Amino acid sequence: MVYVNRKEHFNAAHKLFNPNWSREKNEEVFGPCANENWHGHNFELIVTVKGDPDPDTGFVVDLKKLSNLIKKEVIDKVDHKNLNLDVPFLVGKMASCEIIIAEFWNILEPKVKKLQVGSSLHKLTLYETPRNFVEYYG
Repeated sequence: MVYVNRKEHFNAAHKLFNPNWSREKNEEVFGPCANENWHGHNFELIVTVKGDPDPDTGFVVDLKKLSNLIKKEVIDKVDHKNLNLDVPFLVGKMASCEIIIAEFWNILEPKVKKLQVGSSLHKLTLYETPRNFVEYYG
């Protein structure tokens, strides 16, 4: 089994805010991430695909096709957007990295399977900052 990774980048704004809580409680729990005027990040998304290399190409997955898929299905929908307001699959959800990465998985997992027979999505990694990141295995 070989694991292939593709890294993509996007910039986006969001706010962590629970509407059922007071402003004070939101600020206590989320700190500056509850800023009423939003805040932004330079996100890095790493998509890991697993499989056996194709005997004809040597590829687990064609990385150009994988990159195009990630850009079309995810990056183009979140880059330079307000994640809370502008992204249909996140509207009404907490825009935490944990929720965002699970939504990315739901979008990518069925489509990655179709790129190459025997390959599948293994893991997503989302960096919010160089020191804060989440991993998701579906």
